[in-house]
Amino acid sequence: MNGEQVGAEPRRRGSIRAHGNKFQARVTAGIDPSTGERIVLYDTVATRREAERALTRLLAEADAWKSARTKASFGVLLDRWIERHEIGISTRATYDSLIRNHIRPALGALPLAKLHRCAAEILEEFYGDLRRCSRRCDRRPYVDHRNEGPHDCAASKCSAHVCRPLAASSVRQIHAIISGALSAAVRWGWLPFNPAETARTPAKSRPQPQPPSAREAALIVEEAWRRDDEWGVYVWLAIVTGARRGELLALRWRHVDLDGGMLTVRRNYVRAKGEGHDKDTKSHQMRRLSIDAPTVDILRAHRAACSQVLALLGLPLTDDAYLFSATPDRSRPRDPSAMTRRYQRMVQHLGIDTHLHELRHYSATELLTAGVDLRTVAGRLGHGDGTTTLRHYAAWVAAADQEAAGIVSAGLPRRPGQQ
Repeated sequence: MNGEQVGAEPRRRGSIRAHGNKFQARVTAGIDPSTGERIVLYDTVATRREAERALTRLLAEADAWKSARTKASFGVLLDRWIERHEIGISTRATYDSLIRNHIRPALGALPLAKLHRCAAEILEEFYGDLRRCSRRCDRRPYVDHRNEGPHDCAASKCSAHVCRPLAASSVRQIHAIISGALSAAVRWGWLPFNPAETARTPAKSRPQPQPPSAREAALIVEEAWRRDDEWGVYVWLAIVTGARRGELLALRWRHVDLDGGMLTVRRNYVRAKGEGHDKDTKSHQMRRLSIDAPTVDILRAHRAACSQVLALLGLPLTDDAYLFSATPDRSRPRDPSAMTRRYQRMVQHLGIDTHLHELRHYSATELLTAGVDLRTVAGRLGHGDGTTTLRHYAAWVAAADQEAAGIVSAGLPRRPGQQ
């Protein structure tokens, strides 16, 4: 005898027990990796025969790992994911805002097990609500109070709520956050697969850049020079280089080679949560931009003006000084949002419907319509390759292509009898 009991049944992993006037099937599915507690799958049904079938199904789910192996909520997963996720400072500020204002109020308390089972239905309804109203209101009229507690709505200028949909791009960002967190849950062994992949997101709208016309660009530059020399230099560089707002603000004099006619874009200045940060460029790559003679002359004059102001303070102009600064010693760059607001006030005064980022579009379209090749334009804009440039400026690429076709045929002899 080897000590085994003859005819003994093997120990079952699950069980069926009475639950009121019903029956409950229960199966152990391992240990929760987030809490270390035992995971129990269960289903309550009316009859014992149904309970037997439920037990078989639950055992299959546990063996095939078709269910979430954690009792944690989606909010717990978000907290763990966001603190470990490596993203830029400005991107983190955007993610924090979307999580705080939209994701956590709607999905934070939702168990991962439920989200795992019904992700497509839950997420598509959530995205649909956001596209209807960013506050996900219940469609009943109510007042947006400007103050908390008892107050006079007329004096506080409270107004009736108006539904404002969240932009499709913002909803897609929210989906990226949710999907990223759920992907981490798969890596950590909390979920068997990423359920967010089953949900449909709003279609990505085709970029429709609307840069100012050549006449409008001339008016904008002229007005910028009239208002302030440094402001004029900034607007001029934004047009001729196509650099991003923060890239121009991060420029120091060591990044400018006036003798060689070269400007080096290495950094990007952003503000997040009230603090300024000098960080890598958006593409995490530096680039060198050639600048023409008029631009070199403008920068020489700007450098001389900066030196004169610093001389009044008894300070020299060093290579670490910023090209665009509101401080007398030029030790800190200007605020990016302030530059955008200033530009908006200026173009509104001129009666032109545009914004600061459109100067980047203007630079790109002017180069493309002049016949500059796509790779060169992409390099000046700081795009990783021509794909992004082509996606945003396809209309102008087509126009340049038509011009190229005419140039090739212009030098060929015509068919006999054709004028």
